[in-house]
Amino acid sequence: MLNVERPYPPLLRRPAYPASPRAREALENHINELMKLGVLRKAGQNEEVEVTTPVIITLHDDKSRIVGDSRTLNPYTIPDRYPIPRIHETLTQLSKATFITSMDSLKVFHQNVLTPHSRKSLRIISHFGIYEYLRMPFGIKNAPSHYQRMMNTIFPHELSEGWLIIYIDDIIICSETWQFHLERLSLVFKKILQVNMKISLKKSNFGFHKLKALGHVGSGLSLCVDKNKVAAVFLKQMPQDKQEMMSLLGFSSYYRQHLKDFAIHARSFYRICD
Repeated sequence: MLNVERPYPPLLRRPAYPASPRAREALENHINELMKLGVLRKAGQNEEVEVTTPVIITLHDDKSRIVGDSRTLNPYTIPDRYPIPRIHETLTQLSKATFITSMDSLKVFHQNVLTPHSRKSLRIISHFGIYEYLRMPFGIKNAPSHYQRMMNTIFPHELSEGWLIIYIDDIIICSETWQFHLERLSLVFKKILQVNMKISLKKSNFGFHKLKALGHVGSGLSLCVDKNKVAAVFLKQMPQDKQEMMSLLGFSSYYRQHLKDFAIHARSFYRICD
């Protein structure tokens, strides 16, 4: 459930953003598609509307995407404290794996059905009218926590047995033998079908000894950083001030378990920031 502080402040009732003819056309197509999929519905004329979030349309070549500008709504949203797993701790479960499968949920947050109470706070506004989300949209403050809770509720026993890893929309299955792996895949597929979950086959990898997952490259023998995720750091110039130095140290500290004697090498840089 999405809870927003009451009473709603007037600034949460926002107007639509200006849009070019091309953006309006793309926006209309997206809205019609989401209504057909049961993600949106048009708000009735007699409905009380206290919160409206303007829509942003992003255009990249022939592709476009819409998202509500929730920067005003999010600060008034009561935080959902449901825990998100720590990636490093989670991936230690791969240490005994011989076979690994990773799957990615398709249009992840749209698979989370909203309560009528939550829908009232998730209304978007455009030149075509006011629409209400029936499923969780992207960009909402509590969306990751909501989805993590939903996934943990679907797979409680599999998670407790230690061979299934779930990080929001990423599903990872690890096994010591091929037979175990096939059996576990079957169990997960049955649950996925039961709840009508959609999986992106393009982003899924089945039965590998070693694969990329959650920004790392994991196997039963090692856990390494995905070089593509950190490549941009090597192209950056040296920090020019204290703020840039702190930013670099924060990023480096996240990967400290992969950096030998990190504390010793970083000691002088931390002194600069003191």
